Amino acid sequence: MKKFFVIGNPIGHSLSPELHNYWLKMNNIQGIYDKKELINDELKNLFSRIRDKQISGINVTVPFKNVVISYLDKLSLEAEKTQSVNTIYLENDKIIGHNTDIKGFELAIKDTKYDLTKKKIFILGAGGVVPSIIFALNKMDVSCVTLSNRTKLKAENIKSLFKNLTIVDWGEIPDFDMVINATSVGLHNEQELNLDFSKAKKDKFFYDVIYNPKVTSFLKKGKKLGNKTENGKKMFIYQAALAFEIWHGIKPKINEHVIGLLDK
Repeated sequence: MKKFFVIGNPIGHSLSPELHNYWLKMNNIQGIYDKKELINDELKNLFSRIRDKQISGINVTVPFKNVVISYLDKLSLEAEKTQSVNTIYLENDKIIGHNTDIKGFELAIKDTKYDLTKKKIFILGAGGVVPSIIFALNKMDVSCVTLSNRTKLKAENIKSLFKNLTIVDWGEIPDFDMVINATSVGLHNEQELNLDFSKAKKDKFFYDVIYNPKVTSFLKKGKKLGNKTENGKKMFIYQAALAFEIWHGIKPKINEHVIGLLDK
């Protein structure tokens, strides 16, 4: 039986097993997908198991999207450009790192019917998924992307990948059309970003990459101020479906039942 994992720390919130195990069952594939909380020192053993074909595929979440690169033999073009990996597999005895977050974000935004052309984007956070979002935004012909992170050095590291990126101090709110929460604040319902968006005009787009819980304090604040809101559920589903297709050569169905699997 094939084994698949999503790795991260923390990992308890991840609903990846619900999606992948459902798709495995629906496609009559003998396999199991589980989540695994790791620390850096455990990565070497994990990759030995991939090379020995004990593990068929890995999804990667915070904080390992960049850390895993040193264990890989080859990166896809998307992973190379973003220095971010979320899908790992063995091909011709080489461990490959790929990035399905980019396409996942693109497809999710397309579903919202929100036209990003020439829009001003403001991103909060500098975690592993942020380079993927910026890469996708640039493909969608946005006007500009501004980034803010509590630790400014992390933001500057991302700027080294995207020269047209503007960095502002944490707490500063620039003019924007769409604001994206890419921090982990909101994974626990009681957490708040404590940023003042009250001066922003209405009809902005508040997007949170978090999908569990469905409505974070960030989205509640955006809605209260009269703005369009969206969580990261669709992005999560699309990136998972793309990973599934890489591993199994089958495009899994995305329907209301699949979407409902995440409504916890």
